[in-house]
Amino acid sequence: MTLQHPADRGGVGRGKFERFAESVSTVTSSPAFFVFCLALVSFTVAVHIAGIATDWLLLAGDSMTAVTLLLLALLKNSELRAERAIQRKLDAIAAALLEAQEGEPGKAHENLRDVIRMEEEI
Repeated sequence: MTLQHPADRGGVGRGKFERFAESVSTVTSSPAFFVFCLALVSFTVAVHIAGIATDWLLLAGDSMTAVTLLLLALLKNSELRAERAIQRKLDAIAAALLEAQEGEPGKAHENLRDVIRMEEEI
């Protein structure tokens, strides 16, 4: 486990967590997951209204808390990856523009080509 920013972890490919986070992000943005969350919230409200045993209230509340915490972690991971990818692209564009202004395209232009495809790597 590492505490580095997702974009700074290095390596050619993404790690297991990054691949997992991207897969789960795809699932959580689907209509099926929205229906699941709607059912979970409805279950919680129904349990409270019906005045069912405390065990069911705890189960409903704990389920919602667990889903919320997992989604928060995945959302933050996606946010950090997107933020860093945008910043690296902007840095590459700025460097390429400076090289173009000096009239000698070189390493910055190559870096710009690499960075443009960064979303596939991060």
